[in-house]
Amino acid sequence: MINDPLVIAGKAYGSRLLVGTGKYKDFAETREAIDTSGANIVTVAIRRSNIGQNPDEPNLLDALPPDRFTILPNTAGCYTADDAVRTLRLGRELLDGHALVKLEVLGDPKSLFPNMPETLKAAEILVKDGFDVMVYCADDPIQSKMLEEIGCVAIMPLASLIGSGMGIVNPWNLRLIIDNARVPVIVDAGVGTASDAAIAMELGCDGVLMNTAIAGASQPVLMASAMKKAVEAGREAFRAGRMRRKFYSADPSSPTTGLIGS
Repeated sequence: MINDPLVIAGKAYGSRLLVGTGKYKDFAETREAIDTSGANIVTVAIRRSNIGQNPDEPNLLDALPPDRFTILPNTAGCYTADDAVRTLRLGRELLDGHALVKLEVLGDPKSLFPNMPETLKAAEILVKDGFDVMVYCADDPIQSKMLEEIGCVAIMPLASLIGSGMGIVNPWNLRLIIDNARVPVIVDAGVGTASDAAIAMELGCDGVLMNTAIAGASQPVLMASAMKKAVEAGREAFRAGRMRRKFYSADPSSPTTGLIGS
């Protein structure tokens, strides 16, 4: 949607769908699904993907070249602020000074829920170090505002647990975050199917990030196509403004005057 770009850290992107690069059967499927999704920003787990740190192994950047996609290094697998900061500094070095990053500091390996005290600590260090930080966080309006005030360029509350496919379990908290944010709010984690993405956008989110919802589908490329359309449709519905809900009353869509026989 070029006439309605997503702007992050001063740069405009035509797609509001951001996608991950893990869990595909091979790099060829990864590239085909991402091309089909129309995504401009692709997130890469530095601890799990080779983007040059292992010269003898296949390099993901050969399939997803940085001159074609905005690579968003992330800290998946980090459980402390120190590990997250170290990982993103490595990513910046591997990507020739690339500043845009996704911070996530996990609380435990079972739920993958964010550790918010460590996330706040890491965000403060990274912002001071010159990073443009997009941050995975709990759907907590207060802590989301704290991250914005630290200087994060996008707030990324979870819809539900990472990889759960449960969709948006707390739309009210998301609305509170959206209504109080001055930076983009991008739903991250928990999307399972196209309707989840559309709902996120209809709520007023600026974008949706997903990985498993596409890579874990029976036909990832087809699901990537569905997600592209869902994000676009949800955004258009939000901009259009839905009709007012009316409880306990109907409202005919056709005129009630000038009826035949009246």
